[in-house]
Amino acid sequence: MRIGELARRTGVSPRLLRYYEEQGLLSVGRSANGYRNYDEDAVATVRWVRTLLDAGLPTELIRSVLPCVRDAPPGIDWCAELREDVRDRLVRMDEAIDRLQRRRDALAGYLTS
Repeated sequence: MRIGELARRTGVSPRLLRYYEEQGLLSVGRSANGYRNYDEDAVATVRWVRTLLDAGLPTELIRSVLPCVRDAPPGIDWCAELREDVRDRLVRMDEAIDRLQRRRDALAGYLTS
C-alpha cells in the first residue's frame, strides 16, 4: 500500500510515517516508480509505535521493542535485557513525576500564602 493509504488506515500523517521510517521503526519497499510501498504488517507496526510512544518510550527503545511484539497491544515477548531497559525507563519516569509533584506542591503553597 502507498503512504496515503497507510496514513488513512492508521490516522498517522504521511510526514510522521516518513519520520518512523527514518528512525528505523517502519520498513518500506519502493516500487519501480520510486513510490513507497508498505506491506499489510505496516498497519500493526504503526499502531504499536503509537502505543509505545504514548506509553512514554523513546524511539530508540521502541526500535528494540518492535521485534518482540506480537498481535495487538499489550502482547510483548520480553527478553531479560529489554525488560531491564524498560524498567529503567519506568524508574526515570517515576523520578520525574516525583520532581514535578514537589514543584507543583511548592507552587500551590505560594498561592495559598
